[in-house]
Amino acid sequence: MMEYKGYVGQVEFDDDADIFHGEVINLRDVVTFQGSSVQELRKAFEESVDDYLEFCAERGESPEKPYSGKFMVRLDPQLHKMLAIRAKKERKSLNAWIHATK
Repeated sequence: MMEYKGYVGQVEFDDDADIFHGEVINLRDVVTFQGSSVQELRKAFEESVDDYLEFCAERGESPEKPYSGKFMVRLDPQLHKMLAIRAKKERKSLNAWIHATK
């Protein structure tokens, strides 16, 4: 995996074509890149991310952020209750309690 400006690229090697190809995996938009060496691949990855950011700017759109910071999860109601009680015992919101238990 590679990272550039918060965007993560996952890479595979195509043995038949003798080339590396990758995709930015933390976007809904499709951003791909390829190269025949590690250096070429890294350069193509960074150029693809920069092209994506420029394309968004030209269209007057905000680029998709790699992660919003929001994470929705469904829990068993009993687990939800237990976690909420633990947070209240520490006089914290559930969100603050989860952040503190990293």
